[in-house]
Amino acid sequence: MSERSPILVLLTADGVEPPPDLDAIREIADVRTATADTLPDTIPGADALLVWDIFSSALADAWSAADSLRWVHVAAAGVDAVLFDDLRRSDVLVTNARGVFDGPIAEYVLACVLAHDKLLHETEEFRRRGQWAHRETLRVAGRRVLVVGTGGIGRATARLLRAVGLEVRGAGRTAREDDPDFGTVIDSAHLAAHLADVDHLVMAAPLTDATRGLLDAAALAALPDSAHVINVGRGALIDQAALTAEITEGRLSAHLDVLVSEPLPDGDPLWTLPGAHVSPHMSGDVVGWRRTLSRQFLDNLRSYAQGVEPGPAVDKRRGYVPGTA
Repeated sequence: MSERSPILVLLTADGVEPPPDLDAIREIADVRTATADTLPDTIPGADALLVWDIFSSALADAWSAADSLRWVHVAAAGVDAVLFDDLRRSDVLVTNARGVFDGPIAEYVLACVLAHDKLLHETEEFRRRGQWAHRETLRVAGRRVLVVGTGGIGRATARLLRAVGLEVRGAGRTAREDDPDFGTVIDSAHLAAHLADVDHLVMAAPLTDATRGLLDAAALAALPDSAHVINVGRGALIDQAALTAEITEGRLSAHLDVLVSEPLPDGDPLWTLPGAHVSPHMSGDVVGWRRTLSRQFLDNLRSYAQGVEPGPAVDKRRGYVPGTA
């Protein structure tokens, strides 16, 4: 790199809080702030793009103006919103918020498992009605979990669930029997064949062409009665209409932190179905998460300004960092 300060575009949106370390970032880079509407006019000559508005796909529309772009950092674990064919074919480096959300999301999944097996939602509903309804709950230890997605989030989830006695397997691109966190990993391309004995199915995979709609109607039908689905990946991993039908019938239940459309539209059955529990895409957002994301990017920016390639890089063809899915 030259001795000049890198030119960085911060892609944000109205109502989105800026990176807490923005002043420190400005000490290293010449920062331009853009929204989706202004990005085409802001990105010419820029070396780097920080996608702070993590669901924005604005770069695709501004791509023809990105004449000097060398690095894109997405302040999220998933990069599906930012990837498009021209970016995949280019030499532009893409990095993400690898590691930031692993522990928090694993804790959230554990909370969903415990809430389900210990009937916490049901107990709270009885309390609201003023009913003293004694019931028996399930023993969590020994229950069977399949975690779809063997990256950082899936691995942190597997370790935490194993720690409380659950029997955990994984599903990923490559089947194996000696994984340090999952033990057995099944081939996710044949997911339906491995669901007959699953108590909790955790969807934690990145959204790619291979995983879109992975939990389809046939796979959902393969789950046993009373199985519990947890989605902390992306809404489009699941056939949401088919899952809604299964919940309506009372056969399955679900905790869904991600949906096909966010916010969940008014009138959607998932708002009121007794077996559906919806949260507003918050499973990884613990107190201080923006500070952690900001510091991670600042560290990467320091490396970039010194001529060191930040990383690890996202495999733009696969849609995730190799070795983490």
